[in-house]
Amino acid sequence: MDLGIAGDTALVTASSAGLGRASAEALAAEGANVVICGRDADRLAETESELSDLAGDVVSVQTDITSKNELDALVEAAVEEFGGIDHVVTSAGGVPPGGFTDLTEKDWYGAYDMLVMSAVWTIKAALPHLEASDKGTVTCITSRTVKEVVDDLILSNAVRRGVIGLVKSLSWELAPDVRTNAVLPGAHETGRIQELVDAAVERGDHDTYEEGLAEWSNGIPMGRIGDPRELGDVVAFLASDKASFVNGACVPVDGGTLRSA
Repeated sequence: MDLGIAGDTALVTASSAGLGRASAEALAAEGANVVICGRDADRLAETESELSDLAGDVVSVQTDITSKNELDALVEAAVEEFGGIDHVVTSAGGVPPGGFTDLTEKDWYGAYDMLVMSAVWTIKAALPHLEASDKGTVTCITSRTVKEVVDDLILSNAVRRGVIGLVKSLSWELAPDVRTNAVLPGAHETGRIQELVDAAVERGDHDTYEEGLAEWSNGIPMGRIGDPRELGDVVAFLASDKASFVNGACVPVDGGTLRSA
């Protein structure tokens, strides 16, 4: 399916690895010009190089998404490079695990900046350009924890729900000029999960990587965890005219893990 986004410009935050990177890859594969960002300069440059053979141009800007000033500069760099922005995809790294009594006030404020304010700052800076586009979209990558809480992930359970409130509010405020949606990923074989499985193998919890990965598949009706690109393809679809009547949606991409509607 031709999604019709070739030549569009997409900005994807926290995209040097993980689900942000997979989203950038899917958009670039469809011919969109993509601006990626991350804090680690070496990993960011490596990602830009690895995506350079795709149909769309990919440029990188080193950015700390917990800094409003750096996100403003990221948007300015995207506009300077490509002349505008048609699509924004907000992603963010993980926040510390733990239960209510394990975490400090600083952890809570840090999680809010990382998960909520990074999206607010990015969208606000990009909004004039999205509104000037004839196909502006925002897609926020959150987590299935906004629907069903997960043990020992209280920061993700609680704070990410603020992003869903933002998405639903903007789907009314910005339409019809800009469509706003969210995707709710479950377990995908990102670098983070690979590290956790490798550590479990080193501890002797599993004999092989494959055995450890299989444990992550428990409770997933599809019988496996996701490939990050499967999430990225949904993000690319939501940015396209093929999803032109999809607005305010929160789309689970979790292999059916969620039991709630």
